[in-house]
Amino acid sequence: MKTLFLLLSGLVLGLWTSWPGIVIPNNWKCFKDIIEKSSKEQISFKAALAVSPNYILKGNRKNNNSKIRVVFDACFR
Repeated sequence: MKTLFLLLSGLVLGLWTSWPGIVIPNNWKCFKDIIEKSSKEQISFKAALAVSPNYILKGNRKNNNSKIRVVFDACFR
């Protein structure tokens, strides 16, 4: 039980340290909007500005983790 508590608290603290806005409900609305627009092939200007030049120069990535990171950076930082 103690290990589970430490693991979960470390996960929550790590996510909050990386993206402090993750606890703000308005930012989750931004996250949902970007996901909905991306399914319609529209891109949010805020999400486009959050993409680093290094990400663009390396080409189209098929990795879902990097796509999620870009969306999280756009909404939660």
